[in-house]
Amino acid sequence: MSSSDRKLATPLNRIFSAAGLGLLLISAGCQVRPLYATGSGVDEALKSIEFSEADDRIELEVRNNLIFLTSGGAGEPAKPDYEVDIDVKTRNVGVLVDSSADQDRAGRIVLKADFTLTKKSSGEVLKTGHRSAVALVDFNTQEYAKIRATRDAENRAARELAELIRADLAAWLGR
Repeated sequence: MSSSDRKLATPLNRIFSAAGLGLLLISAGCQVRPLYATGSGVDEALKSIEFSEADDRIELEVRNNLIFLTSGGAGEPAKPDYEVDIDVKTRNVGVLVDSSADQDRAGRIVLKADFTLTKKSSGEVLKTGHRSAVALVDFNTQEYAKIRATRDAENRAARELAELIRADLAAWLGR
């Protein structure tokens, strides 16, 4: 190595060393931990949530799925620390229309939910959110099959919506 190469290498080494040290210091400040880690308190907080009463069948499906997902199948808590108010709206959208018979052949069930997480002791609103879920459905020419397919799609969308809301609640309570 020539003397000019050595002179250049020394400042570059210092720059790379300083950059590496800076990255180590920055990464040391990060507190990354799994959301569902044992001892994180998220499980206990989720188990202490009470959900608002449902207004219709689909909202009841979402509510029941949320109770099961947050409590691990144990049901609602006797003394909840938090309350979640849920409002679910449903829309059935025909996507594929048979123009010769003027009938829907396929469609989408769209569920949209607004929810509010409130601390029961103080009445403080901790989080508000909006989630939606879509389920596709094929409509049969037989009326009963069409009704059953629609109900199955609504149930699938309700399950998905409950999972999304649970994830939002867990992320918020895991802070």
